Amino acid sequence: MTGLLSPGGERMAVLAGVHDSFARAQRLMGEMLGWAPDDDVIRRATHAAARRAAEARPSRRDAGRFAVAAGAVELEVDAGKVPTTGGWRDVKVAILARRESGGPTPVEEWADRELPEPSFHAVVAAVEEAEEFAKRVRREADRLEATTIADATVLGDGTEWIWNLADEVLPQAEGVLDVFHAVEHIGGAIKATWADPAAAATHREAGVAVLPAAGKRGLDRWIAGLFAELPEGSDGEPLRGLSAYLASHPTRLDYAARLSRGRSIGSGMVEGAIKQLVNRRMKRTGARWRVEHVGPLVELVALADQPEWHHLWAA
Repeated sequence: MTGLLSPGGERMAVLAGVHDSFARAQRLMGEMLGWAPDDDVIRRATHAAARRAAEARPSRRDAGRFAVAAGAVELEVDAGKVPTTGGWRDVKVAILARRESGGPTPVEEWADRELPEPSFHAVVAAVEEAEEFAKRVRREADRLEATTIADATVLGDGTEWIWNLADEVLPQAEGVLDVFHAVEHIGGAIKATWADPAAAATHREAGVAVLPAAGKRGLDRWIAGLFAELPEGSDGEPLRGLSAYLASHPTRLDYAARLSRGRSIGSGMVEGAIKQLVNRRMKRTGARWRVEHVGPLVELVALADQPEWHHLWAA
């Protein structure tokens, strides 16, 4: 920001701007440093840094870190909502990571285990159609030389565009349906079938126990058995809907095998990133973002916690 901020001042202003609203960033700098640029200066500096970081992505130095990072490759994909000048839009987010396996976990303890933190992660974000976003993520996978790695996993919810992206980006990867989304569908079908809360809780608990232990085949048998216990007046349509949902993920529910190997069965990493990078930063009261600013800013917020943040300012 020539003529407005020194290089050091610009770096501080942008760091404040990625972590909080531009008005609060101004106040924070004033309290901590005794001086602060106008919030509009912080805004323009932050968006300029985000554009510069996005343009410099092909030459980042993190490919070497990715190559030697411990663990298998994971790709997690999801989307969040952002208020833009044209209304609410989806911002798609993908995280390419490496993570070491944890210890073997009994299926009944799946919800309580803790996996090692990723040894590497890179965030890609954009407001664009699914096909274009898949190309964007593929470029990142190519840059990191991850595309042909066989020991890889794609984790996501049941949305079709995510699995189409998986085929484009990591064609050899194992696909895994986020276990919590599967649990949510089980609970929804049971609640829609049994109005009695006690009966619904009992059936839901049984289904959630079958899910990690026996996967799709076990759930199919469990659903079939439920038709003999339907409450009066129910046609079982929600259960048929659950069966159809599971049928669209025939190879993505092998949770028991992955638990035995200490591997991920949920997409919590990307969902947590959306909460921190999108919801916390982008959904401030009254905020309205230009579409072209959203993806680069989300990526810049993520970059602020990476070694490449320092490289951005050394360039």
